[in-house]
Amino acid sequence: MFKTTHFFFFFFLISVNISLGQKVTSYYLIRHAEKVLTNPNNPNPHLTVKGQKRSLEWKKIFGKIHFDRIYSTSYHRTLETAKPIADERNIEIQKYDPNNLFSENFRKNNIGKTILVVGHSNTTPVLANKIIGRDIYSSIDERIHGYLFFIQIIGKKITYQLLNLE
Repeated sequence: MFKTTHFFFFFFLISVNISLGQKVTSYYLIRHAEKVLTNPNNPNPHLTVKGQKRSLEWKKIFGKIHFDRIYSTSYHRTLETAKPIADERNIEIQKYDPNNLFSENFRKNNIGKTILVVGHSNTTPVLANKIIGRDIYSSIDERIHGYLFFIQIIGKKITYQLLNLE
């Protein structure tokens, strides 16, 4: 399901940045895993079996990463995607409004932290753009669930990478 070979690039970035001795803020942004589509009138579906497997793959991929905070919208599909990761680390999932996440307080409260945010096809790229401060990314195609947006901030320097781990 995932191509984990690309993920080793992240470990390289993390180790280089830590060696600089500066505060590093790292954001990992993902879209929820596959949701049940049988009822188009249901605005809050659960994950499919494939989505549940993907959420466990995310847990494996993020296995060596220490998250300080995990954010998710209050929808079943995002919470169910974040839950295996949060449970393994004994971190409470902090719910957020996808239209009102990135603010000055959010930025300040997460300086020097490693954050996972589980969002949606239309909100995850918007959040990435707000963190970066530029419009780089557009909405994610509904069929894609394996994008990982990785953003690091060291002082005033911002680096970012989009990986497709499908």
